Amino acid sequence: MNKSPKFFALIIGTEILNRRREDKHFDFVTKVLEKHGHKLTGSFIIEDDPALIINTLKFVASQPNPVLFSFGGIGSTPDDHTRKCAAIALRNGQMEVHKEAKRIIEETLGKHAYPHPVKMAELPKGAELMDNPVNKMPAFSLDERFFFMPGFPEMSHPMVEEILRTKIPEGEKEFRYTLTAQCKENEFIEIMERMPKEVEFSSLPKLHNEKGWQVSISVASYNEAVAKEAFTQYVTHLENKHIPYTFDDEN
Repeated sequence: MNKSPKFFALIIGTEILNRRREDKHFDFVTKVLEKHGHKLTGSFIIEDDPALIINTLKFVASQPNPVLFSFGGIGSTPDDHTRKCAAIALRNGQMEVHKEAKRIIEETLGKHAYPHPVKMAELPKGAELMDNPVNKMPAFSLDERFFFMPGFPEMSHPMVEEILRTKIPEGEKEFRYTLTAQCKENEFIEIMERMPKEVEFSSLPKLHNEKGWQVSISVASYNEAVAKEAFTQYVTHLENKHIPYTFDDEN
C-alpha cells in the first residue's frame, strides 16, 4: 500500500443493536490502530441484513485506499450472510469452495463438519485464508484490504493485530496537543477558520455546573512544528484575553 490507508470497521450483528450483546470491537480497533500510527475513518454497526451488508461493503470499497475490518456473519447458520454478501459486493457474486478451508474444517471437526459447518468453506472467489487462533475455523480476506473475521473478540482481535503487524505499513506519528478553557467554543471560531488543512482540530464544549461553560480544544498533525504553531494560536488568544485554561494530559 503506497498511499495512507483509510480504515473502516464493520460490526455485523442484530444482537448488538438490540443490546443482547455488548460491542467490544470499536474500542479495540481505535486503540490498536493508534498503537500502529493509524486512525479509524468510519465505523458501522448494522443488522444481519444482506442488502445492508452489501451496500455498506460497496460504500467502503468506493473510498480511497480503504482497509476494512469486518466482524461477524461468516459462520454456517442461516443468519450468517457475510460470505455471500462479500462475494456480491466485491466479486460480482462469484463464490467457490475453498479447498484449504474445506480441508481445515473437515480435519478439525471430523464427521461433525457435515452437513452445515463445511458451508464455511464457500467463500468469495479469490479469498485468502486467515488463521483462527481459537477454533481453527478460517476467516478470510480479499485483495489484502478487506478482512472478514468472526464476531467473537477472542478470535478476531488477535487477527487484527496480526494484520497490522504483517500486512499494513506502520503509520506516521501524530502530534496532538489539547487544552481545556473556561469559555464557550465560539471564542475560537476565527482561529479555527485559519487552521491549515494539515491540522486536524476539534472543539468539545460542555456545561460545568460550578464553572460554567468549558471547551476542550485539540489540534493534531503529522508535522510537529505545524501542530505546535496551531496550538500556540489558541494558547496566545487565551492568555491575551486572561481566560483560564489547563493543558490536558495527552499534551
